[in-house]
Amino acid sequence: MQNHGKRYREIAASYDRAKLYDPADAAALVKKNARAKFDETIEIHIRLGVDPKKSDQNVRGTVLLPHGTGRTVRVIAFAKGDRAKEAEAAGADVVGEQDLIDRVKGGFADFDVAVATPDMMGAVGSNLGRILAQKMPNPKSGTVTMNIGAAIRDIKAGKVEYRLDKTGIVHTIVGKASFPAEQISENVTTLLDAILRAKPAAAKGTYLRSITLATSMSPGVKVDPNRLRTAASAAA
Repeated sequence: MQNHGKRYREIAASYDRAKLYDPADAAALVKKNARAKFDETIEIHIRLGVDPKKSDQNVRGTVLLPHGTGRTVRVIAFAKGDRAKEAEAAGADVVGEQDLIDRVKGGFADFDVAVATPDMMGAVGSNLGRILAQKMPNPKSGTVTMNIGAAIRDIKAGKVEYRLDKTGIVHTIVGKASFPAEQISENVTTLLDAILRAKPAAAKGTYLRSITLATSMSPGVKVDPNRLRTAASAAA
């Protein structure tokens, strides 16, 4: 920890970093540790017992957090006709067809999530595949749909995507430090329940290897996954 600042070292020394905490206690501790002058984002990092190189062990999905993320999510929508009107009514920040494709190709990147109707994906994919990269609309994340209004409302309300990275870890956000500890805990539990339900049939052994909760500027708090392993075993 010699490379960290004084505040970080003081926080790290104030609790047992090796201990596995109950999710509710971990949420309260992470909230207590948030001492920055801004409202820190709370992140969760989950190491799973799966092989990310095998397609039948991929873990990816979405979940609507009961208390949202605390972030203002900017959504663009590729849609036309009645679906474009639906997207606008649902609160999309920018809606368009080829004009929006051209705008993104020209460098527009002031958005967090892109959604599209299926009939727009041919043009979106061929023109913006490399540009959008991880933001590319995808049916698996619910961002390619004819029910585009509902998708936008869910995203704005706090729907998050979880996906396995190449090291076998899921990284996502579960709220803000300003949230009550109970809301943070409920968001965490909802996310973990979704990941348990998404356990691949091919996964063997311990599914939830480790869970760490942290804010943007503070050390992590380890969450005890034991209470969730029974559900994981049942899902196997």
